[in-house]
Amino acid sequence: MIKVELHKLVLRPRVWLSVGMLCALPAVVAVFLATTKIAPPPGQGAAFLSAVLSNGSLYPAAALALVLPVFLPLAVAVIAGDSIAGEATTGTLRYLLVRPVGRTKLLLAKLIALAVFVVGAVVLVVVTSLIFGITLFGNGDAAAVGQPGGVTSLSGASLGPLDVVFRLLGAVGYIVLSMLGFGAIALFMSTITDSALGAALGAIAVLVTSSVLEALEAATVIKPYLPTHYWLSWIDFFRDPVAWRNIDNGVILQLVYIGLFFGAAWANFATKDVTS
Repeated sequence: MIKVELHKLVLRPRVWLSVGMLCALPAVVAVFLATTKIAPPPGQGAAFLSAVLSNGSLYPAAALALVLPVFLPLAVAVIAGDSIAGEATTGTLRYLLVRPVGRTKLLLAKLIALAVFVVGAVVLVVVTSLIFGITLFGNGDAAAVGQPGGVTSLSGASLGPLDVVFRLLGAVGYIVLSMLGFGAIALFMSTITDSALGAALGAIAVLVTSSVLEALEAATVIKPYLPTHYWLSWIDFFRDPVAWRNIDNGVILQLVYIGLFFGAAWANFATKDVTS
């Protein structure tokens, strides 16, 4: 069943359109930065964007900061929202369940396919932005950072190329987990409606609500429990030493969201009367 879902994932045009748009945004920004040579002042704009003109190897981190707040969650909402509701819309869900495939196994296969999409999308963003970054901005100035190919951490310390790679891998893993937490919410939405668009919009509504509450002082008490609260904590991988507190809290929170909403999706889908 997992192979079937992965095969369907690869063949869906919307999947490649979503990935293409995610990769296109950092590419467009890189071209504008390279053409104008005007980067945002430090502390303004997306994280790391002010430093990429002097070191293109930092551009993958800047690209992740560009796509994470809005574009990557939107892509996840569309793909996850289509998981079950999309099958119901096209009339294939009932035929899937007629085969000797348990609902739990089908739902788990959908979650695994979603995880593969998130990992693939994030990795492709990192790879394409690294190519654009090094091609357009070079691989760093040794005189500026103290060693060839090195970069300066957010704490001011110099990081070697290998250290940057490990920190970037940690950031990628953290972002993937964060998107799976949000994807579990969208997957749950997909089990309570037969409209893929409705499921995606429901997940987007959760995203918007969480983002609005993040900016609201009156919501301080509940902010640590909002799905988006620790999303940007991946930046702490680029401090020296790594600031683990928010990262740890973010990992725990997303694991709770995955368990809670996948469990809710299973409970609803296992007892749902499938008519389409």
